Amino acid sequence: MNFSAAAGAVAPTTVHTSTEGLSAGRFELPVRDGKMDAYYAAPAGKKGVPVVLVIQEIFGMHEHIQDVCRRFAREGYMAITCELYQRQGDAGAYTDIQKLLADIVAKVSDEQVLADLDACAAWAAGQGADASRLGVTGFCWGGRVVWMYAAHNPAVKAGVAWYGRLVSGHSALQTRHPADIAGELHAPVLGLYGGQDASIPQSDVQAMKDALAKGSDAARQSDIVVYPEAGHAFYADYRPSYRADDAADAWQRALQWFGKYL
Repeated sequence: MNFSAAAGAVAPTTVHTSTEGLSAGRFELPVRDGKMDAYYAAPAGKKGVPVVLVIQEIFGMHEHIQDVCRRFAREGYMAITCELYQRQGDAGAYTDIQKLLADIVAKVSDEQVLADLDACAAWAAGQGADASRLGVTGFCWGGRVVWMYAAHNPAVKAGVAWYGRLVSGHSALQTRHPADIAGELHAPVLGLYGGQDASIPQSDVQAMKDALAKGSDAARQSDIVVYPEAGHAFYADYRPSYRADDAADAWQRALQWFGKYL
C-alpha cells in the first residue's frame, strides 16, 4: 500500500459531510498528563444525546475519521475522536507506513489508549451529552481497540469494530488481544470484516466467534458480519479498497446496532 495515497489523496468517492446543523470542531482534550488534539461533532443545541467514541485508523485522526464523527452527529449522537498517537509523534508526517509502524505505532500501549478514551467519555459528559449511553467504534487499528475498550470500560453499552485485528496486535506492547478478552466484554460488539482481508484471515474470525460463544453475556450477544468479496478498509471511501455497497450495508448495521443498545 502506498501510504501517502492512502492517507492524503482524495478519491472520487470520498464523502464530505457538511457541518450544517451541527456543532463541530477541534478542541484540546484534557488527559491525565496534559492535553491532546481532539475533534467532536454533535447535533447543534441538543443536550442529553448518546455518545460514540470514534477510534482512528493507523493513519491517525485525519479528515476521514473526522467526517465519520459528522456522520454520527447527523444521526443524533455526539461523536468524539482524538489523536491517540500524539505523545509519540505525528502520523501525518510519514509517507512510509513501515517507518510509521516502527517509529510511532509500536510505542503506543493499550493502557495509554484506553485512558485517553476514558477522557473522551468524561469530556462528553461535561458537555451535556448522556455518557451513560456510551458507544465505541473504530477502524483497522482502532477496530481492534473497540473490542479492548468494551472489556475495559463497564459504562460502554455497545461497540462496532471495523476490520480490527482479533488474535494479534501491532506491537510488543500489546500483550492481550480481542480473542483473549472475549469473556470480559461489558457490552455487545458488532464486528464488520472483509472475507478477502489478507491481514485478518477467516481462521482469525472463526477463532473470535468461538471465543465469543464461550464468553460473557455481552460476548454471546456480539455478532460478526463478513462481507465475502470485501478486503481490508472497505469503508474507507478515500482509498482504493472502498466498496460502496458493502460500506453502505455495514453503516446501516452499525446504526441499527447503536440504535438497539444506546
